[in-house]
Amino acid sequence: MCSHQSSTHPAGSPAPHVVAAHPEQGWSLLCDGSIVFDDTGELLPDGRIVAPHRAPVERLTIAA
Repeated sequence: MCSHQSSTHPAGSPAPHVVAAHPEQGWSLLCDGSIVFDDTGELLPDGRIVAPHRAPVERLTIAA
């Protein structure tokens, strides 16, 4: 573990870095103990979750 408090770091501070990547499973482990998922969700070391940041359906483009 590093000295980062969480993956939601204040502006100007160094961001936590990836220590283990598992793209085939859709997640990465950060040096602060957070798990970041490919859908932009997060699981923080204290058990809290950060919901995925999804675009509203109206903004998605549909290929014809």
